[in-house]
Amino acid sequence: MTSAEKILDLIERLRAEGADFCVATVVRTANATSAKAGAKAVVTADGLLHGFVGGGCVTGAVRKAGLEALRRNEPTMIRVRPKEEVAQAGRGAGNGPQDADGVPLHASMCPSGGTVELFLEPLGQAPRLVVCGASPVAQALVAQAAAVGRRVIAAAPAEEQERLAGADVLLDGYDLAGLRLGPRDAVVVATQGRRDREALKAALESGAGYLGMVGSRRKVQTLAGRLREELSPEASARLPELHGPAGLDIGAIEPEEIALSILAELVQLRRKADRGVPVASAG
Repeated sequence: MTSAEKILDLIERLRAEGADFCVATVVRTANATSAKAGAKAVVTADGLLHGFVGGGCVTGAVRKAGLEALRRNEPTMIRVRPKEEVAQAGRGAGNGPQDADGVPLHASMCPSGGTVELFLEPLGQAPRLVVCGASPVAQALVAQAAAVGRRVIAAAPAEEQERLAGADVLLDGYDLAGLRLGPRDAVVVATQGRRDREALKAALESGAGYLGMVGSRRKVQTLAGRLREELSPEASARLPELHGPAGLDIGAIEPEEIALSILAELVQLRRKADRGVPVASAG
């Protein structure tokens, strides 16, 4: 089996497993490089790189950029150039070095002076949004989340699940441990008075990157404080990360508006935007 066939076989296996991964393809090279156009590698969610797209001068940059592409769930180009050239480059929107054509730059320490340009494509499952509860806000989140690229898991007691029919997955109750949530995933507690404590505890004990709760600031802080003694040290350490109330301040009142503000916050965090401002007034 050739190297290319091994990579294609790995991609098929990862897809069958429902795993998240990123495919890196060498688009073009300049000067002396060990990998040539068409070479492929796979970066898995645990940070491992499978395949060959260059020596140690390139693999670190590909691994780092591949994980970032996975986190953002969007394809990107990168260019690996000699460190001296990268040091003289301009800065991009994220304050990282970029070439004159806007392609993000990564430094190579190799003395060969070669340049490698790669296309990084994240594949696998869409980032998940777990909505706890069947309140009007929960229903609105389930209805709207797919529009921003989220796979929706609705967690609620069985007798309430008929209100959440638009979800990709229905989960009976609030045991989230089996979902194996990760940094790209989000949990929003929208129980609004029905088993709040149980749902919030499950959210804090999950591995989701975003934790949010619908409710007033006082309610969220009070409930979180009461839960502290029941949590594991790991879950307790996540209390400062809890977004409560969840969402951006857009003056939302109706359930659909509150859901929109929460999804807007998820987009903001995914795109690493500093703050939400009217597009017309942005610089």
